[in-house]
Amino acid sequence: MEAKAYLRYARISPRKVQIVLDQIRSKPVSVAAAILRYTPKAASEPLAKLLKSAMANAINNHDMNEHDLFVSQCFVTPGPTLKRIRPRAHGRAFQILKRTSHITLVLSEKE
Repeated sequence: MEAKAYLRYARISPRKVQIVLDQIRSKPVSVAAAILRYTPKAASEPLAKLLKSAMANAINNHDMNEHDLFVSQCFVTPGPTLKRIRPRAHGRAFQILKRTSHITLVLSEKE
């Protein structure tokens, strides 16, 4: 049995999120929560909320045991990119890409 949680349109670059996801993949939820709490990255806070949501889904919707849960899958895909213009010298324009992410977190029980 699996419990999933999604975070869509997060205003953070997928490249920054991937660094933190690699640290929590295949870890028990208690260890993953501790890693997210003490990792000084911008992606840690939204990922901690997402982990809590996935845990709540597992416990309340699927009747899973909280102590047997681990992060079986976690991945990020790029969302739509917001394009902005920054004025530059001599009347030129410089494009700024504000990237977004779609994050998926899947929890499973140990067998």
